[in-house]
Amino acid sequence: MTETSTEKIVKANGVELCVRTHGDPGDPPVLLIGNSMLSWPEALCERLAAVRRFAVRYDLRDTGRSTAADPESPGYTLRDLVADAAGLLDALGLPDAHVAGFGVGGWIAQLLALDHPSRVATLTLIATRPTAPGPSDPDLPEHAPALMAHFTTRPAVDWTDRASVVAFMLANARHLGGAAFDEAEARAAIERIHDRTMASGPGLDPGKAHRADQMAITFAALDCGDRWRERLGEITAPTLVVHGEDDPFFPLGNGRALAAEIPGAELLVLPGVGHELPRRAWDALVPALLRHTATAGAAP
Repeated sequence: MTETSTEKIVKANGVELCVRTHGDPGDPPVLLIGNSMLSWPEALCERLAAVRRFAVRYDLRDTGRSTAADPESPGYTLRDLVADAAGLLDALGLPDAHVAGFGVGGWIAQLLALDHPSRVATLTLIATRPTAPGPSDPDLPEHAPALMAHFTTRPAVDWTDRASVVAFMLANARHLGGAAFDEAEARAAIERIHDRTMASGPGLDPGKAHRADQMAITFAALDCGDRWRERLGEITAPTLVVHGEDDPFFPLGNGRALAAEIPGAELLVLPGVGHELPRRAWDALVPALLRHTATAGAAP
């Protein structure tokens, strides 16, 4: 196996997207969608590459090193972000891929499977829900009250001061994490996000740039278009739903609904895990992804 890890800017759907790949391009590709590429830890991508998967992660618009405008007033829609994902596959010469979406990236992944079914060999949905931002459906659990209380009362932050930003983001991560939250692991990830954000020069003020990378503030202002929950039965890609037992942002009932409404979907519940992708979950997640992405081939 010729294993490589490269980062580059590609043009897709009329914008520039920063993409990083891990592993051998001849292996089955797995497109990883999150807020930014740092939603997917480097070591997790390397682990996927080690089991013969070509991991592809990228920064959404207004995050990381991709095209930046104003995440609080986006001039694009959720469907544009879906078209970006399809365009990225085109730019990389991939007719299809195994697609995995984490958190809000799960919305993009669901719509990619619905609107571009030929591009999605298999679908993996991690820590997400079947409805867009705003009030959820009555049968789905909302954000945990303690989490929302934290977001409405959290202390001020000096976005120009590294220590202040890291402390602020670590408090958020602590409230999003599960019962076995690893503070040292979370701090290291947050410091990487901060340092990359400040080094990338996105053309935004530091506060907007950090909030876009960490919490995808763009989605709060985004035009998400028509509902798609009622269309979940149209998904034809083999689907794996992965959800943390302790997720306070999109509680477990959301994952159960996805697994129940997508034909043939499998549900994997991660004990002690919140709205996160911690190392302690990888021993369950990676083998599950390996088995799942072996069920249908994506063209190398």
